[in-house]
Amino acid sequence: MSNGSSESPPLFFRRYGDEGPLVFVLHGGPGAPGYMAPVARGIAAFARAVEPFQRRSGDQPLTVRTHILDLHHLISAICPTEPCIIVGHSWGAMLALACAAEFPESVSRLVLIGCGTFDPASRQRLKEIRAARMTPAVLERQARLLKRFPKPDERLRAMGSLNQRIDSVRLIPHRDETAAFDARGHEETWGDMLRLQAESIYPAAFATIRAPVLMIHGADDPHPGKMIRDNLAPHLPQLEYHELTQCGHYPWLEEFARGRFFLILQDWLALAP
Repeated sequence: MSNGSSESPPLFFRRYGDEGPLVFVLHGGPGAPGYMAPVARGIAAFARAVEPFQRRSGDQPLTVRTHILDLHHLISAICPTEPCIIVGHSWGAMLALACAAEFPESVSRLVLIGCGTFDPASRQRLKEIRAARMTPAVLERQARLLKRFPKPDERLRAMGSLNQRIDSVRLIPHRDETAAFDARGHEETWGDMLRLQAESIYPAAFATIRAPVLMIHGADDPHPGKMIRDNLAPHLPQLEYHELTQCGHYPWLEEFARGRFFLILQDWLALAP
């Protein structure tokens, strides 16, 4: 594993593995870099992985296009002569699609893990599923966290940890490897994605993607996988959908699905040219 140097593109990144196809591993959030390290380490057993940390909020509001250009800059610097594979989780899966749509020649294959929503109906269903899992104990804990963590970044971390348990079936023991949360960046980026969807930019723009696309989704993920798949399918006829039973939003952390998840990834990446 290595870090980007001062001469590298603007994004900080970490490398894993020495052989095999080149795979960029994108975190979600938006604004939660670092937590995809276990996926990158797992991929390093059969491929070379690059884990970028997406740009944090700053002087200018973050936009989806900013993230697309940042990622493309990094891809072009690391593999200027060959297309790469992108594996993205949640918001990272959405960013993977957006980048591949704008720069289709740069991407050879896509893997969408627990992909985010692209329409109001799917988002409403997500809210309904999460609401049904909000037991009195969970609601009480949520209220305590909101009072305990008034700072936005700390609150995003605390609520993210709570949501991880709500969104999962049975998590293996693990530590949170998220480097630093960016609540402002989260709001700016997600707000811009919602704007682009409202203007019918996404998912229609994904029709330019010609690379094979694999969607891996937990059957117990509150993000409604089959609804999201059906929303993407008209624009991505090459989309393959694989649903993992007894699995929520984080397959690599699920006791019953972790092994199957990495086997699927290994088989899919082995097909890369």
